Amino acid sequence: MVLQPVAPKRALGYPRGTNSRGCFMPTVTLTDRFCATAKPIGSRTDYFDSMARGLALRVTDKGHRSWCFHFRSPRDGKRARATIGRYPSTTLATARGKALEARGHVDEGNDPRLVLAGQATTGMTVAGLVDAYLADPEKAALRSRDEIARRLRKNVVPVIGEVKLSELRRRDARKVTDAMLRRGVKAEAIRVFEDVRGIVRWAVQHEYIETNPLAGMAKPAEATSRDRVLADDEIQSLWANLPEAVPSQVAQILKLCLVTGQRVGEVAGMARSELDLVAREWRLPGARTKNGHAHTIPLCDMAIAIIDGAMGDDDRKYVFQEGRGSLSPAKVARIVFEANSVGRFGIDQWSSHDLRRTTLTGMARMGVAPIVLGHVANHRSTTRAGVTLAVYARYTYDKEKRAALELWADRLAAITGKGAANVVSIERGQR
Repeated sequence: MVLQPVAPKRALGYPRGTNSRGCFMPTVTLTDRFCATAKPIGSRTDYFDSMARGLALRVTDKGHRSWCFHFRSPRDGKRARATIGRYPSTTLATARGKALEARGHVDEGNDPRLVLAGQATTGMTVAGLVDAYLADPEKAALRSRDEIARRLRKNVVPVIGEVKLSELRRRDARKVTDAMLRRGVKAEAIRVFEDVRGIVRWAVQHEYIETNPLAGMAKPAEATSRDRVLADDEIQSLWANLPEAVPSQVAQILKLCLVTGQRVGEVAGMARSELDLVAREWRLPGARTKNGHAHTIPLCDMAIAIIDGAMGDDDRKYVFQEGRGSLSPAKVARIVFEANSVGRFGIDQWSSHDLRRTTLTGMARMGVAPIVLGHVANHRSTTRAGVTLAVYARYTYDKEKRAALELWADRLAAITGKGAANVVSIERGQR
């Protein structure tokens, strides 16, 4: 067998400044202006500095800019990389100084990743980590970002904000959640625990710390399934008190949840483009539903009246506009929680999801078939259960959904005093 010589890199088709995997790694003289405006070639590019050997500015297509130091590990001779800061919080001059320092560690036979990791976490506190996490471009783009920030700054920073990352332990996370459980906010405590666990994982991923001190830690308390269904007198009291208890947009969202049986997040995010008021339909795209499947909700007169009152005469993108986006469901939940805590609704505490349960239970009591309830709720476990429904039956039950929602709207009108009380169940109407 004759062995053929391996072609040089350029002969294999790699452009200058790339590695064997096609990752772009050009060498330039870095300047502050270049660092601020550089774009990646492809999804990620390491721009190596001609002034400081091994220093590179890593730029990604998601807007991340970080400083890396490339070297051969003194331990095994393999190529390695250490993150030494994020741009612009770490300036070009500072990054060059850190690169020189890291080069010195390599020359002394030490792995700079271990040295720099220790330095990075020595002074950083939990409060500093919260700020860094919230400043991440990916996190800043989340619709839930403001709510996460509120929870962290209200419940975490005042309690363990001064704790250094290098000293963070499970007992610190427990200190936060235990205080919340004593206040009786069990659901909020679980959310805060998830937030803390999330920022610690993020810290490990971004090399602020080497290991996760909260790994394997159990939630402070498991959320229990609720079974609250509002009675007729509670519905009447809630409907009457909503306009005074909460802001008008929130009141309209909650009423629509009760009228349509849909989730508060879907209602709060309702876009004008999803509505066909001529066909009297609200068409939810799969990207906005919990199960990822498109869902059409027939609209009764009561629902259309609420939507008309919310839209107004302007050309806003969302029915419940707030700033450039839609009203956050987390904000709706917080407003409901605060109003509940001072008894503004005149009934026992409830959640927005209890309204959905109340609607579906009310329709079931009036004889609406389970398969129709499943289509109203967009529950695939009901509408596509078994081979027959999942593969062969393609009927969408649009007529039955409309009849069920119209029947429930008539019942609501009777309960709230907005219509006659003569509501006939589907079973009686079919006799």
